Amino acid sequence: MSAMRTRGRHTAVALCLALTALTAVPEAARGVDKVSVVGLFKDRAVLMIDGKRRMLGVGERSPEGVALLGADSETAVLEIDGKRGRYRLGTHIGTGFRAPEQAALRIYPTATGMYEVTGSINGFPVPFIVDTGATLVSMSGREADRIGIPYRLEGTAAVSSTASGLSRIWVVRLRQVKIGEIAIADVEAAVHEGAFPARVLLGNSFLSRLDIRREAGALELRRRF
Repeated sequence: MSAMRTRGRHTAVALCLALTALTAVPEAARGVDKVSVVGLFKDRAVLMIDGKRRMLGVGERSPEGVALLGADSETAVLEIDGKRGRYRLGTHIGTGFRAPEQAALRIYPTATGMYEVTGSINGFPVPFIVDTGATLVSMSGREADRIGIPYRLEGTAAVSSTASGLSRIWVVRLRQVKIGEIAIADVEAAVHEGAFPARVLLGNSFLSRLDIRREAGALELRRRF
């Protein structure tokens, strides 16, 4: 009889725990109805999630289950209901949330086998040569002067090894580099003294933040979320 009473108590406890597990559903499991991006900073974002104001740092997740994967002064990368998207200030995401298409660009080689594309730096039009062998986006002092980059005042002096030997450079941060619909903020770049290089080299400080593949001789660049 004692054994039966013990088994009965164990069964009751197990049933109680099962009911608790069913009723204590976390907010994240119930989904999110509406998210608005109301404030953006480097590595932080202010969101309105179903009427509640949340300040998140990169890598943090709200009680509702919205995760901030990246942020700068222009966009926030959010994960909502397991889907990722990049959103600008003032964006509203409703229950019909769908991850937007990734910005992509296809570049075909010239007759000399170079991949050339016109884009912009800090809003100024710039002709680029895609150079996967360059560590940084690289430009001449002449080009930096044209764009209005005060590299001697704001840059860090350094020395770079090139095919022509050692070259004095200034390492700077570019507010934005853009090709097609792909725009990347806060890109590290090198400014060389004089007129070298003749064209701006689109190096890995930009390219490493994209997915790159070759298809039928063309380079396909796609922004990562």
